[in-house]
Amino acid sequence: MATIEFWYEFASTYSYPAAWRIERLSQAARVKLVWRPLLLGPLFNRQQGMTDSPFNVVEVKGRYMWRDMERVCQAEMLPFRRPSAFPRRSLLALRLALVGAHRGWIANFSRAVYAANFGQDRDIGDPAVLAALVKEVGGDPVADLDEADTDAIKAELRDNVAEAEAKGIFGAPSFYIPNAKAEGGELFWGNDRLEQAVAWAGAH
Repeated sequence: MATIEFWYEFASTYSYPAAWRIERLSQAARVKLVWRPLLLGPLFNRQQGMTDSPFNVVEVKGRYMWRDMERVCQAEMLPFRRPSAFPRRSLLALRLALVGAHRGWIANFSRAVYAANFGQDRDIGDPAVLAALVKEVGGDPVADLDEADTDAIKAELRDNVAEAEAKGIFGAPSFYIPNAKAEGGELFWGNDRLEQAVAWAGAH
């Protein structure tokens, strides 16, 4: 079975609709989906010298993005509220997603975090908000938040960032299809490339 890796960041706007679409599309194409959370800040800093979201750095681009997000979410029937703080701290949420990968609830948790951030304007950097989301998807808030603070999970997230950079990833959402017959793979970037990425994975 072909595989598609979904590389995403909870502070990434367009990863929100992608997270709600990718499972349905992958299942329909009979493509194995792997959720790969990563922290974009280090990539933005090393690759582009940025210490903030590109949508904040380039004001006109940011204005377009927020209006486009309204249209995209309306088309997908997803609730949308522009966050009162952007980008929000995502480090703990990303570490919890990795815990969820080991526990089997990464997909539901990731969608819940996106809904909280971009659908409800809740602070996803707040441990209390995240604890409620962990409980909502069937996790143990106390034990799972404790595990998210372990050296092993911290190292796993750093490794994800390094792997993403090695694969040429520079933003989110990104979709990477490993090449089973050779080194490397095929990279697609952006929610509007999701269908193309899934189709490529299914055909190769």
